[in-house]
Amino acid sequence: MELLNRIAENIELGEDEEVLSLTRQAIEEKMSARDILDKGLIAGMNTVGEKFKLHEIFLPDVLLAAKAMHAGLDILKPLMIKGNIPPRGKVVLGTVQGDLHDIGKNLVGIMLKGAGFKVIDLGNDVPPEKFVNTARNEGASIIGISALLTTTMPVMKTVVALVKEQGLSDTIKTVIGGAPVSEEFRQEIGADAYGYDGASAVDIVKTLVETN
Repeated sequence: MELLNRIAENIELGEDEEVLSLTRQAIEEKMSARDILDKGLIAGMNTVGEKFKLHEIFLPDVLLAAKAMHAGLDILKPLMIKGNIPPRGKVVLGTVQGDLHDIGKNLVGIMLKGAGFKVIDLGNDVPPEKFVNTARNEGASIIGISALLTTTMPVMKTVVALVKEQGLSDTIKTVIGGAPVSEEFRQEIGADAYGYDGASAVDIVKTLVETN
C-alpha cells in the first residue's frame, strides 16, 4: 500500500520518471493491475482534480500530473489488457462545428482519462452527426460537447436533438460545457448535464455513468 501511496503522491508532484519507476516496481512485486490503476494512478489524479477544483493548483500542474500518470499507464496497459480490465466507461468528446477552441475540452479529456474513462476525442469543428455516430458505434454512454463561441452554441442543440431523434436518450447522455454555456442553456436545449469547469465535468460524468 505504501508503494501505491508513493505513486499517487508523485503523480500530484508531476514526477513522471518517479511514477514510471514506482509503477514498474509495483508490477515486479506482483501487485494487481487494478490496484495499481485505482489506488495509485487514479488516486493521484483524483487528488489533482480536487485541488484544481479548489484553485489550489493550476493548469500547468494538471498537465504535469497527467504526463506522470501516462508514464505509469503506458507500462501498465499490457497488464490491463491481459487482465481484461474494462474502463469505467466511454466518453466521446469534441468541440462543436465552427469552433476551433479546444483547451478546455483537452483538459476535460485529460481529467477523464485520469479518472479511468476511455476518451474518444474527436477534436474541434465536429459536425453533430459525428458526435452521435461515434458514440453509437463505439458504445459510449456519454457525449461531451464543448463550445467557446456564442455563435456555435446552437450546434449543441442539434447534437442533443439527434440523440433523441435516434432513440438513444436512454443509453447516451449529453454533457455540455464552455465559457458562454450555462445551466439555463442546458435546460433550454434539453441536455442531460452542464459542467461549469473541467473538474465538475468529471464529477458529472462519474455520476451519469453510475446511474445510467
